[in-house]
Amino acid sequence: MPSHLPPGAQVLPDADAVARAAADHLVAVCAEAPGDRIAVCLSGGSTPKRLYELLAGPDYVDRLPWARLHWFFGDDRVVPWDDARSNVRMVREAFGHGAPVPETHLHFIPSDLGPERGAEAYARALLDFYGADRLDPARPLFDLVLLGLGEDGHTASLFPGKPALAEREALAVAVPEAGLAPFVPRITLTHPALASARWSLFLVTGAGKREVLRRLRAGEDLPAGHVTSLGRLVWLVDEAAAGA
Repeated sequence: MPSHLPPGAQVLPDADAVARAAADHLVAVCAEAPGDRIAVCLSGGSTPKRLYELLAGPDYVDRLPWARLHWFFGDDRVVPWDDARSNVRMVREAFGHGAPVPETHLHFIPSDLGPERGAEAYARALLDFYGADRLDPARPLFDLVLLGLGEDGHTASLFPGKPALAEREALAVAVPEAGLAPFVPRITLTHPALASARWSLFLVTGAGKREVLRRLRAGEDLPAGHVTSLGRLVWLVDEAAAGA
């Protein structure tokens, strides 16, 4: 394995193989999840979109307990849900008509309330779903968190040098100024919220990610490097990103 990759990273042939490996992880997570509800935190991006299309397709749609699955969002832009820049729209289009998702199981970030009010409302919604006023390290909020990696080292909408990185209490915060285009306000889950997971998967594809992986392995202070998980943290990396 190339020395610049995170410890234990799995190198796969291409972006499609990364998406399939993530789908297999979700199937396994569902099989071992306790209780009657399974909470999944979704990521934006092209590779996650391919994953969501796979889940709704013939290879996986009958392997998932859709009635138990609840879908949350790690971040979103403060735009209408039908805007082309919205993660809500991307997920809806990727699932299409193939995924039997109850509408009440898609927990959208309320971007229509604006950055600050939307973040507060989403944090409340997460705790209402969780059933407590604060997170318990012994009981993760999410069964699975899906994460991407930006070329600047950001994940979700946690950008280098932005105030959201310092948040240790709130589960969701406003990001008034994004770290890259499109420069519209965002709402993001915080590091404590993302860490409250049984499984966390980074999906990293493309040659453009090779340098940021090297920077992370070298110990550079980047947002993605501060992601932790109460359970297992796994990196799925394609050969282009790995330089294999």
